[in-house]
Amino acid sequence: MADTRKKNADWSIKTNDDGTTPTPDAHLATLMDIRDELQRLNSLLHCSNFVAIPRKLDAIKRNTAKKRKTRRP
Repeated sequence: MADTRKKNADWSIKTNDDGTTPTPDAHLATLMDIRDELQRLNSLLHCSNFVAIPRKLDAIKRNTAKKRKTRRP
């Protein structure tokens, strides 16, 4: 079976003579916008700075923790 998804294609959106967009084409435009934003988020989530955030937060937590007071007998 051939792949018919037309992945990452820029589809043309039709407009009516009065400047409005037909509903199916408006849905298509919305889905294309969502696809673009998801691709952008996916690239950011794989960024080394983003991936390192948990380690940096753990280091900050360790470095800012209050020291335990020693009890005197």
